[in-house]
Amino acid sequence: MDDEAQQTERDRSSRPSGPGSLPEPEPREGRSRSAYPGTVATWVPGGWITVTLLVLLLFLLLLSAFVLQPFRIPSGSMERGLRIGDRVVVNKVAYRFGAGPRRGDIVVFDGTGTWGDGDYIKRVVGVGGDHVTCCDEEGRVQVNGRPVDESAFLYPGDSPSTVAFDVVVPDGTLFVLGDHRADSSDSRDHLGSPGGGMVPVGDVIGRADWIVWPFGHATVLDRPGAYARVPAAKDAKGAENVKGAEDVKGAEDVKGAEAAEGAEAAEAAKGLEAAKDADG
Repeated sequence: MDDEAQQTERDRSSRPSGPGSLPEPEPREGRSRSAYPGTVATWVPGGWITVTLLVLLLFLLLLSAFVLQPFRIPSGSMERGLRIGDRVVVNKVAYRFGAGPRRGDIVVFDGTGTWGDGDYIKRVVGVGGDHVTCCDEEGRVQVNGRPVDESAFLYPGDSPSTVAFDVVVPDGTLFVLGDHRADSSDSRDHLGSPGGGMVPVGDVIGRADWIVWPFGHATVLDRPGAYARVPAAKDAKGAENVKGAEDVKGAEDVKGAEAAEGAEAAEAAKGLEAAKDADG
């Protein structure tokens, strides 16, 4: 029985190794695998589907926090372009690399502490240093002495403003108005409030660049060309200084001419008196 047991429990060395025998194949070494992905999918309920959804959610949160953020339009203050219920996407990096808001941009900003709790969406009419007035003889808003034609985006039937104003925008702030002037609470309504109705640039969340919902109203929000033609505040000030200098120079020339004319008249009168004395 011992011999039978020894024959059934053979090892490799007991196998025939003659010329006609085949060697036993060596066992393959298994490849090393990272157990981490499988482990994550194992302890998360739902497995890989749940993991994928969580990664996607994290990506969307980061995107919304730092790059793009959707907003819903709650009122008609920006009609006709933005209607109640529209969803706009705000570009949050538009002003993060040295660029600042420009006249004509539609911006979303945090009004907490100055305008009231919540976020607001308005159009930038004046930036730091601008002189903004309303209205000229034709009822238009003027920026740095240049009238702005707002007919392309102003709500039909609205005038540029029923309230007269004349403001210089402090550096680092914005003067903003709604496109539906008759239904908008904007910088005009806060002129007597702390900050004078201006919006600090630091409170701007971003620039509204797209309407994405409803699909039938989806579009890109462009900057109107009317604001692109407005001169910079320093250029307008320089022009005023040149004009003022010309006026002063003109006044000096007139004064000098009057003085010269007076001197000539005095000399003539003196000569006349001398001639009169000689005759006497």
